[in-house]
This record gives sequence, structure tokens and C-alpha cells, in this order.
Amino acid sequence: MSNIVPKGWEKEIAQRETRVAEALRQAGADAILISGNANLYYITGRVIAGYVLVTAQGEVKHFVRRPVELEGDNVAYIRKPEQIAEMLGSVPGTLALEYDMSYADIMRLQAAFPGAKFVNGSAIMRSVRAVKTPFELDLIRRSGVSHAMSYKSIPHIFSEGMSDVELQVELEHRLRLDGCLGLFRISGQSMELFMGNILAGDNADNPAPYDFAMGGAGMDKSIPIGANGTIIKPGMTIMVDACGNFTGYMTDMSRSYKVGEVGELAERAHRCSVEICHKIAQTARPGVAAKDLVALAEATVAEAGLADYFMGHKQKAGFIGHGVGIEINELPVLSARSKDVLVEGNVIALEPKFVIPGVGAVGIENTYAITATGTECLTNMPEDLQQLM
Repeated sequence: MSNIVPKGWEKEIAQRETRVAEALRQAGADAILISGNANLYYITGRVIAGYVLVTAQGEVKHFVRRPVELEGDNVAYIRKPEQIAEMLGSVPGTLALEYDMSYADIMRLQAAFPGAKFVNGSAIMRSVRAVKTPFELDLIRRSGVSHAMSYKSIPHIFSEGMSDVELQVELEHRLRLDGCLGLFRISGQSMELFMGNILAGDNADNPAPYDFAMGGAGMDKSIPIGANGTIIKPGMTIMVDACGNFTGYMTDMSRSYKVGEVGELAERAHRCSVEICHKIAQTARPGVAAKDLVALAEATVAEAGLADYFMGHKQKAGFIGHGVGIEINELPVLSARSKDVLVEGNVIALEPKFVIPGVGAVGIENTYAITATGTECLTNMPEDLQQLM
């Protein structure tokens, strides 16, 4: 017996271990060595400092540096990764490593397993994690309920003369009081964000270096994304895309607000975003290609004459949605060049957004579970362009 798996998670983690073992066999790998926090959480139900080895036969061994209270037949304490091969007694013929770790870490692990052939374990784990279990779906649903509850406070915490940063701080406070864990996990070392993105007025048209649907200049060049101190005034829209991590599994949700009148173009673009979400929600189901959903969205935008503003104005995003779970950007990817095909158990965030110069960003984002017969919206709250004052 081992105490590494949290109570109540034992059957779930056993199921995940079986899934990873099956994926290893399909990839022709003998084992995978997991060390990234997101994948460690997936395969153990907790984050540790160390490694987890899963074999294609379903054997699991935990090599731990910290914390020290973990114990069990499959738990061994190590000081350095080179000890793992010594403890195993033999080297797997083909070993999968997470290739999204640093080059130095990859080289060190490869040197620790002389004679092994190495394959991309990151791709294996992303594929496995893309299909959520009922247990995972329940955690995401719970995040969605809390996420929506927090957003309902936005009209009450807004006050005249606020800046976008002040609104974000107030919303972050509300989120944390409602149980948000605050951690916004993103796959990829080149993307960073703190608890989400609030964009007021023309700041939404400021290009960011990150592969996000919306940009914003940010408060400092060290994190050039999101709110930049814009004072919220009549004639502006405010898009709220804040952290929905209440259970270790996230929902992704955006809602747009207006101060005063924002013009017919912004109103029409917002309605188009809602229409796209509804069309895709009715169309998406197992077996549907992600690129076909993008084509549906683009056709709707073209018919409305809004292509110049879709997914950005000065700088456009190359996708309209993405998988979500432990990290905010998982598989599948909804882009025109995507080769992904939806399967039951996928969870996708759909974000057909627009940027209207001189006004700001409009549109919505919802998180949907792909079911056997269609979709289930996990972020249920009003979708209209809501009036703040």
C-alpha cells in the first residue's frame, strides 16, 4: 500500500495508469518517466518533487525527493535522477521523456539511462489527458459552477471611475473568496499570465507576444499581457477572462460588458460571437473534425461582414478554441490547420472574439464537454453584452 494517492482517488488514478500504459504500448514505448507538475498531478493526484515511472505493463514506481511523508512499496526516495536506473536494475529499451522540459534536464535524463532509445512522452501525455474521465469531468463541472458564481459579482464590484486593474483586483479577491485556487496553469514556457485577462477599451487592440486569443499591453514589459491601467469610461467594452481553477481542473470563460452605448458594430459582433458558440455547440460531437468547426465559425463571420475584427484586429489569433483541463491549453486545438478530431470526453473552450477599434473587445467564451450525443456547456451564465452603467 502507498499513501501517495489522495484518499478517494485510488480507483481514478488506477484507471489513469491503465490509460497511460495503453498509450505507451500504442506508441511502442516500454515506459515513461514523468516529472512535470501537470502530468505528476494527473498520474498521482498530487504534485511532488521527483519522478513517476509508468511501464507499458502498468507497473508504477514513484521516485521522490520531497515531501518526505510519502511511503509505500512503490515509493523510493532519491537525491538525483541518476539513482533511478540503479534502483530499477535495468534500463527500458524505449523510454518516453517529457520533451517540453529544459534541454539540460533532457540531456541529464538521457545520460542516466545509457542504451535506451528515447521518444516524446509529452505528446503521449497530452493525448491521454485530452480525453477526460467521468471523475475529471465532475471536477471541471464544479469549477464551472463556481466560476459562474464569481462572475455574477462583476456588476456589483464595478464602480464609476475604476481602472481595469482595479476591477481585476476586486474580481480576483472575489474569486479567491469563492474558492479559486489562483493557479493558472499554461503549457509552454513562453506563455505567462496571472489569474486571467481583463481588457478595457482599446487596450484589447494592443498585440501581445503570447499565443492567446486576446492581448493587452499589461502593466510592465516583464509580463506584457492584459490590463494596463486604462480608466473605464462610457463608450468602452470590458472583456473579462479570469481564472476558473477551483478544483485543480479549470474552466475557461469570458464575458463582455459595456459602459454606456458602444455602437451598432460592437453589438452586432457580440451577437455574432454568441451565434457561433451556439452553432458549434449544436454541431460538435465525436467524429467531427476541429477544422470543420473553425470553417463554420469563419463562414458565420464572413456572412456578417466582420472578418476584419475576428480573433483580433491589429494581431489575430490562429485558433478559435482549445482543450482545457489541468492546463488551460490542452488538446484538441480548434484551428484551420488542426488535424484533431473530437472524441467523447474532450473538453473544449470555445472563444470566438472580436476587437472593435475605439471600443474594445466583445464576444464570449464557454467551456463545453464533448458527450456521446453532442455537447454540454459547463459555464452557464448570461451571454449578452451586459450593461455595467
